Amino acid sequence: MNRTVLMIEDNEQNRYLATFLLERRGHSVVSSADGPSGIEEAARLRPDIILLDIQLPGLDGYAVARALRQNPALDAIPIVAVTSYAMPGDREKALEAGCTGYLEKPIDPDTFVDSIERFLPPKESP
Repeated sequence: MNRTVLMIEDNEQNRYLATFLLERRGHSVVSSADGPSGIEEAARLRPDIILLDIQLPGLDGYAVARALRQNPALDAIPIVAVTSYAMPGDREKALEAGCTGYLEKPIDPDTFVDSIERFLPPKESP
């Protein structure tokens, strides 16, 4: 199930681990390290799914999610917040900003990719 994943994440270690896990499952991963470049990359790439950190330089993840949802070409792409924000109300805030799903850090390497794949739409047959 090879899909293109855009990961908007500023922490190099988090990018490395998530990329390793996703590529091991056959996905292609493209990364952006801040909000503005993530928005640009999403418009250029049109990935199958976007993994979005909330605490980002440039624009926070909430602003990035809102910007992505304002672009009709990107509106249907699932956005999954992958964040250390785990206080009461953080999940709701991410969903209200336009995220499709929410996963807390630290990620569990054994379940991370399965958790992400739940948000992928079925792949169209050729």
